[in-house]
Amino acid sequence: MLLYVTVKSVGKRKPVLGRRELVLQQTPGSLEELITAIVALQVQELSEKQGRGELIPFLTGDAINNQRVSGKIGFGTVYNDKLPELGTAVEAALLAFEDGLYKVFLREEACERLQEPLALNEGDELVFIRFTMLAGSLW
Repeated sequence: MLLYVTVKSVGKRKPVLGRRELVLQQTPGSLEELITAIVALQVQELSEKQGRGELIPFLTGDAINNQRVSGKIGFGTVYNDKLPELGTAVEAALLAFEDGLYKVFLREEACERLQEPLALNEGDELVFIRFTMLAGSLW
C-alpha cells in the first residue's frame, strides 16, 4: 500500500520531513498497527543504512542540491552503530502518541485513539505533527 507521509513540528514553517512516499506490505486496520508498521520500516531502513558504510564518503553536486531542499547537507553518517530493537522502538512510539508528544492526521482528520479503526486508501496523505516541550523556570 502506498501512502504519503509528512512530518511537521509545531511552530516551524517548513516540515521536518517533506512529503515522502511510504510503501507498506499490508494495510493496517488500526492506528496502532499503522504506527507499528511505520516504526518497523524505519528500523529496517536504519539497519540497511548502517550496513552500507563507505570508506571515504563524498557528495556529488546532485546530492548537495537534493539535500539543500531539506536545509541540511551531510554525508548521512550514522554515528551510533548500535541497532535499535524493534519492540522497544514500537513501545516508545506508541507511548509517545499516548502521552501526546505527536498527533497523526489522516486526510486532515485527527486520529484520536490507538485502537481506532482506519479506512486507508491507496495514496492517502498522513501527517505527523510533533509537539515540542517548552523548558524554562518559574519566576
